Amino acid sequence: MLSSVNAPAEDLLGPAHHASNLGGTDMTSHIVDESERKVVAEFCHLLEKSKQLFNGLRDLPQYGHKQWQGYFGRTFDIYTKLWKFQQQHRAILDARYGLKRWQIGEVASKIGQLYYHYYLRTSETNYLNEAFSFYAAIRGRAYYSRAGREDRPDLMVKKLRFYARFIVVCLLLKKMKLVRDLVRELAKHIDEYTATYEPDDQLEWSLVLGEIKGFIEADTVVNVLDSDSNSIVLSHRLNPLITPPVEKSPIMSLSLQEVVLVGSQSDQVKFSELTLDMFRMLQTLEREPQEEFAQIYDTSPAPGRSPFENGGGIGMKRENPHKYLLYKPTVSQFLIFMASGHRELPSNGALLLFISGDGCFSTKPSPVDRSYDLGGVLLSTKKDSSESIITPLVSSKQILHTCESNCLHPGDLQPFTRRPLFLIVDSDNSVAFGSLQRIFDQPLIVLMSPQEIPTAFQDDRHKGSLYSLFLHSPLSGFAFITNIVDIPIHLWDKCQAYVDRFMTEASRLVTRSRGVDTSYLNFMGDDFMRLILCRHIFSCVVLRIHRNFRSRNKCLPTSNPTLPELDILENPTLQRYALDLALQLDVRHHFTECGEID
Repeated sequence: MLSSVNAPAEDLLGPAHHASNLGGTDMTSHIVDESERKVVAEFCHLLEKSKQLFNGLRDLPQYGHKQWQGYFGRTFDIYTKLWKFQQQHRAILDARYGLKRWQIGEVASKIGQLYYHYYLRTSETNYLNEAFSFYAAIRGRAYYSRAGREDRPDLMVKKLRFYARFIVVCLLLKKMKLVRDLVRELAKHIDEYTATYEPDDQLEWSLVLGEIKGFIEADTVVNVLDSDSNSIVLSHRLNPLITPPVEKSPIMSLSLQEVVLVGSQSDQVKFSELTLDMFRMLQTLEREPQEEFAQIYDTSPAPGRSPFENGGGIGMKRENPHKYLLYKPTVSQFLIFMASGHRELPSNGALLLFISGDGCFSTKPSPVDRSYDLGGVLLSTKKDSSESIITPLVSSKQILHTCESNCLHPGDLQPFTRRPLFLIVDSDNSVAFGSLQRIFDQPLIVLMSPQEIPTAFQDDRHKGSLYSLFLHSPLSGFAFITNIVDIPIHLWDKCQAYVDRFMTEASRLVTRSRGVDTSYLNFMGDDFMRLILCRHIFSCVVLRIHRNFRSRNKCLPTSNPTLPELDILENPTLQRYALDLALQLDVRHHFTECGEID
């Protein structure tokens, strides 16, 4: 963190202190010097201790809960003391230690990282706001403004990394105007860095900048415009206004507690090991965060709500399910995280697994073991991981496989069906997972994306999956398949009312239909899983009546257990809501006529 941390305290007092010792001083001066010496010594102690604890975080296991809770608590505690100490003794540290603004910024950046990583481990969005407050203070008070004048390229790298981390936090909080400002500033600082030092990593930083720009562009599916034709950024996290109501019954006892999100699509935009599908599902499975901390600070913030205050931490009630984010894992890594999530489930808990990846297909003409002979989803390739040394390099998802070591097969998931499992597979071989058996008498649902999409929409595959888009924002998915690019906010709100009516009716039909498997009823009591189920039904109904999709079975989502055709998937009321939505948007021509539906 600081280059001078390991030096003895007496060597850190600066020239003013040594000059004062050349001539005699009275007792008062001696006491003052001794007091200042203690302040600097305590600051150095806190600084070194915080550095040790922070560096130790990378050695903690990424899975489980109890293994890391205590360590995070100690790290938060030492950084809280360090931050308050430098605020209380700033004048002495400036004079005797030579404290620089970038050093204060480095402490603030570490605290921001702490809150962000605690968010990643707990899924509690309020800690994102805490991270934001510290990152905003660093930028607002220009802590790194003189980094380029120190003639130290490592300080410029710290500055660039700060910008990259700040952008990730702002993306997750949907602060898109600020994201675009930060991207422009980052581009300027990268140019300054490369022009000044001609570093070896300049290509890497150019790639980072390109990833960010591509990610932002791809995430914008439809522009929602205000009265002045300016874009409005909408959040798609769970809130009471979009949660479908449900007629509760005793069978609806499950609560979503653990989530594993896997992103391994080979050609999909990504940033900071988050593919666009992962990014969308991450938000879909979170409640709208409180805004009490989300503001630009003009002064240094104080460390906010510690995760360990008032008995927080282990065993505390969570607003959101706990999530693991896995970008192109090996199968062995994936199984470790799945086992950990499985182990952490409480008695009434359910685990949701979302997989977005390229299909891995079997060459066997007549499968004997459907758990493995139908292929699966490729999690990573030799290019992504050193664990695939003995397997051929997979350069295209069109290649057929007999036995690829990093292909996740349905049979690999069978042990995890001992507890309630809600599986979403977004892949061109999603249907392979329809063979997953319910052999332990536990609730099991498999939602499967279309295997193909019509040619008219294939050019945008790198911008995220259509099925994941529907699960994230049904109205955005509807706009995409009807070629709507811009929509005024007043029209968006009207259309959202149609979607809400659809969701309410879909929820009612699932709970009342006699043909619905009990697994669906088990999951309907949880807000997140009910929302996803209703959005799955929305995508099924809409695509079944869309002219480009309806005649191609491989272009339609499916599920196991299957949902009743007449009661739900071909339900006239649900179809009418979808067609009314099309009329409202003046895109009725994309859908079948009433006679064709019947």
